[in-house]
Amino acid sequence: MIDIKYELIIYWSSQDDAFVVEVHELAGCKADGETYEEAIANVRLVINEWIETAIELGREIPKPKGKLMFA
Repeated sequence: MIDIKYELIIYWSSQDDAFVVEVHELAGCKADGETYEEAIANVRLVINEWIETAIELGREIPKPKGKLMFA
């Protein structure tokens, strides 16, 4: 499993009744969980799957840019 270096946006979604984690640097990469900790654990798995799929498809993997790159 990779070490997370991508910026994570974490928020509570009343609509989903769950914590949502988005990784804006990896298009479409997000996860959720009933707890904050579960959401983080789930997004770690999704990040790994995102990167594995990108490698299989020969797509470029963005380098982490860090804090508030979208501000």
